[in-house]
Amino acid sequence: MQITAELVRELRDRTGAGIMDCKKALQDTGGDIDAAIDAMRKSGVAKAAKKAGRIAAEGKIVIRQDPDTREAVILEVNSETDFVARDENFTTFADKVAACILDRRPDNLESLMALQIDGLTVEEERQQLVARIGENINVRRFERLCPEGELGLYLHGGRIGVLVDIRNGNESLARDVAMHIAGNPVPPLCIREAEVPRDLIEKEREIYAAQAAESGKPPEIADRIVAGKISRFVSDVALLSQPFIKDTEQTVGNLVKALGAEVRRFIRYEVGEGLEKRSDNFAEQVMAQAKGA
Repeated sequence: MQITAELVRELRDRTGAGIMDCKKALQDTGGDIDAAIDAMRKSGVAKAAKKAGRIAAEGKIVIRQDPDTREAVILEVNSETDFVARDENFTTFADKVAACILDRRPDNLESLMALQIDGLTVEEERQQLVARIGENINVRRFERLCPEGELGLYLHGGRIGVLVDIRNGNESLARDVAMHIAGNPVPPLCIREAEVPRDLIEKEREIYAAQAAESGKPPEIADRIVAGKISRFVSDVALLSQPFIKDTEQTVGNLVKALGAEVRRFIRYEVGEGLEKRSDNFAEQVMAQAKGA
């Protein structure tokens, strides 16, 4: 039987799955749409697709390091709820994906999802996990870091992870700096003040200028206020300018310099950063269910 575009569209509407998944299911079942739906439900494709639009802003940060090459991987995998992020099936999947990245070295997320784990692709494993757990699961991002110097690793509760490469440093310094990056009230955006993106500075300047204008102060005073706030902002978000979290009498830059070391690179991941958070209202859900009863 010919697999027409109309047939594919109908299956997609009924399952919420992708076009290629629908086409393959129809080809495998000789165009029998009901059999295709059954097959997709069994494999978890249809169920996973239906949940794909739901917000997944909880989850887990995973860090793994190869003891031989010293290369490290940091990975974020998201779930809809913190409860699922602690589920054994979820954590096992996240750990397997991190190990796959370290071993197979994919270039990007798309190539990662096409790699095989235990006979299934990472994407197929994800879909099966969605079907088993009943929540949307996303492999959001990953990065690899092969250090030139000492590698600092820090993982806080599975929600914040840091990798930092410190040239001419030692293990204690690298860990302290990684811990600072994870725990500082203002997460650093870059290593040095000169590296703060200009567009970010200009965005802050616009905000401060608008605040100063509303205060009614003379323009020359307002300009000085804006300049001062910009200077503080740049200092706040640059790692080396931040007061060291374990000894606020000195900056991270002074700490590193005193030991003759240099921060080469850092990566900081926090679960759900930049994502819209799910905001369920339990009382509203109960009322909705009662009305539908």
